[in-house]
Amino acid sequence: MIGRSLAGPLLRAWHWTDPSSEPYSWNVFGADARSGVMMLATGLTGGMALGIASGMGPLAGLYCVVIVGFFAALFGGTRAQSSGPSAAIAVIVSVILASGGATLPEIGIIAAMAGAFQILFGLFRVGRFVAYIPYVVLSGFISGIGVILILSQVQTVLGTDIAARGAVATIGALPAAILQADTDSAVVAAVAMAILIFWPRSLEKWLPAPIAALIAGTALGAFWLDGVAVIGPLPTGLPVPNLVLPSLDFLLTAVEPALLIALIGSIYSLMMSLVADSITGGQHNPNRELVGQGIGTMAAGIFGAMPGAANPGTLINLQFGGRTVVAGIVRAVCLFALLMGLGGYAEPIPLAALAAILIKVGLSLIDWRFLRRLRQMQRGYAAVMLLTLALTAFVAPLTAVAFGLVAAGIAHAVRLERLELDSVISAPLLDRTFLAAGTDEGDAGRYDARVGLLAFRGAFTVASSRKLVRMVGADIREHEIVIFDFSHMTYIDDTAAHVIALLLDRAIKEKTEIIVLGMSDDLKSILNAFDVLRHVAEDRIVGELDEARSLAARLLAS
Repeated sequence: MIGRSLAGPLLRAWHWTDPSSEPYSWNVFGADARSGVMMLATGLTGGMALGIASGMGPLAGLYCVVIVGFFAALFGGTRAQSSGPSAAIAVIVSVILASGGATLPEIGIIAAMAGAFQILFGLFRVGRFVAYIPYVVLSGFISGIGVILILSQVQTVLGTDIAARGAVATIGALPAAILQADTDSAVVAAVAMAILIFWPRSLEKWLPAPIAALIAGTALGAFWLDGVAVIGPLPTGLPVPNLVLPSLDFLLTAVEPALLIALIGSIYSLMMSLVADSITGGQHNPNRELVGQGIGTMAAGIFGAMPGAANPGTLINLQFGGRTVVAGIVRAVCLFALLMGLGGYAEPIPLAALAAILIKVGLSLIDWRFLRRLRQMQRGYAAVMLLTLALTAFVAPLTAVAFGLVAAGIAHAVRLERLELDSVISAPLLDRTFLAAGTDEGDAGRYDARVGLLAFRGAFTVASSRKLVRMVGADIREHEIVIFDFSHMTYIDDTAAHVIALLLDRAIKEKTEIIVLGMSDDLKSILNAFDVLRHVAEDRIVGELDEARSLAARLLAS
């Protein structure tokens, strides 16, 4: 009880848990600790692989997991967030090094500058804008990450090492990999996968299925199957602080790559925060998350580690049962211990068993519920999800998000267009009913409608602008007077203001008198800001329908 009563307020004070979540207890800590240990698999393999890919070396990648993972978790604003090396950032670093744009110590300075930029992003509160990414884009992004994770482990399961970078190349190399498959590795992976699928839930509390799979795979590799690839010896050593002061010329040239790393890291991190929220039901603090990521990236640069960001380890953490960033801290501490000489305990673990666990995680990341309902969904939204999934898996995650946002915006605009056009009313006002109530025009022709009403309801944005001009333009020409009724308009954007200006200009061109009705002060200020009312006299702007009726009668009589 004492541990529970103290841990909850302490962790909430440091923003390690969402105040709306369950109290932090020993059970939650146990789940976080287990998840942190299990995430060592991705931390070890991913850290070394991306460190090598970046050109900074395996130790730089491993210390990225430790430093960025620890500080981003400690100071960030997202539950269950896990940070470390990012493939996109590794590519940027490798390009900088290969082109001679910087040396290894200078990469550390660039990383520290990128971290400073991220901190500024958080302080200026730009993180909140990423929260508007639609669910269909998130679903496609998560599913694409799942596909990437599965494909990245196929060759490890088969025990082959055919050169293939990216999902497309991996699929292309699959036939050759199957022909060259190592039977022992495949057996270890199959046993591990069987345990992951069929492990009894009653035993999950005492021995989680992933740990049981690792134990079984390690036993097979150690006692029965010779030659199965294992983790092997780990690089060791302490990171050395970079205390070299850069020149002013270098700082000026470093702004561009540092800003690029900061932007990519920020987008990736906030995307993973949204994904974590969708799974946990929590609500992250985007600006605090950027500050935390910035502190982690800056610390990584100071100690010569690779710059990083939040990564799919967040999803793996959630799948392993982690619910707070304590899991990320546990992973960082455990990995640091391995780098300090305890790596021998991890050396005999078969890579095929780790790959089976990651494939199971990848399968669980794919949004099967969404995919099963594709036929019942609107085609536009289904297409956005599939497009984002395909681009994430086979092109690049950032490209996928960019195209997904554009496609989702178009699909939403098409839907919004119908709703907006339905809320715009263009109707003739019969003289005998509209004018007779307050004027002497009751003897007008039975079907005369010299006055028309153009009423806007709700919100009016860019989506319906072009069609509205075409549809309403003809109605304006048919009337001597048109009443523009803004009584029930709640929102207008710049494009809509321009469209209203076009409609008013059309009325003037057709020599149709204009009456503006029910315009609020806010709406009037917006329209005046865009000079929409430039041709509308002040006496033609009225507040009530009776005023519009009297004014219309006077104009028709003159």
